[in-house]
Amino acid sequence: MGAHLGRRYITETDTEPDPSKKFQFDPEFGFGERKERVMVASQEQMNLAQLPLEQRDYCAQYLLKLMKCKRDNWPNFLACKHERHDWDYCEHQDYVMRMKEYERERRLQLRKKKIEAKAEAA
Repeated sequence: MGAHLGRRYITETDTEPDPSKKFQFDPEFGFGERKERVMVASQEQMNLAQLPLEQRDYCAQYLLKLMKCKRDNWPNFLACKHERHDWDYCEHQDYVMRMKEYERERRLQLRKKKIEAKAEAA
């Protein structure tokens, strides 16, 4: 469970990406064409709903629907289980995508290190 911490701080410090910094490889590298993610909820909608900054992500439109449903069906909070499921699923997909991007960056850094080692040996 803490393998990435060992790699980050002990064994592979030069190839482990820093999550607090921007990735160094081009996001299009190795792909024919990638769709860029688009925010569906506007800044104005999020401001009106008073969403906290940490929840203003690509899943904000689902959270806005959930908040509206909770407001409209106030005492019956179970009426919004479909909206809750949609928001949870979007958050999970977002997490999985971020982890895949992190792993992609790590593998590209390992690849770059191997190529540089072969160039030095030759």
